[in-house]
Amino acid sequence: MAKADKSAKYYGTGRRKKSIARVYLVPGKGEIKINKRDIDDYFGLETLKVIVRQPLTATDTVDKFNVIVTVKGGGYTGQAGAVRHGIARALLQADPDYRPTLKKAGYLTRDPRMKERKKYGLKAARRAPQFSKR
Repeated sequence: MAKADKSAKYYGTGRRKKSIARVYLVPGKGEIKINKRDIDDYFGLETLKVIVRQPLTATDTVDKFNVIVTVKGGGYTGQAGAVRHGIARALLQADPDYRPTLKKAGYLTRDPRMKERKKYGLKAARRAPQFSKR
């Protein structure tokens, strides 16, 4: 690590769909708190926990930082993606040398997929009213 400061606090904002995550990395032993709850209490599915830990695993910093997250909006999958994005951005602040690793894995790229807006004359974004001959 470039800056081995005990009082350091690194910040990253992560977004996916309607979810926004504010992530703080603090030097510690690897605890992950999401909305003041442990990651195991917050995310029920094991795949979501794996998604959240991916940037830390890629950079071998799982046991070097405690992660404190405030996340709101969207569903669980979107929130997990937002937290992953935020952790990756915060890791860059901690050490810019992680950039090639995180970039190659795709953790720094904001997922641009959003819900498509409803159009007039239709019942949803693309769903047309039911057709009837008579």
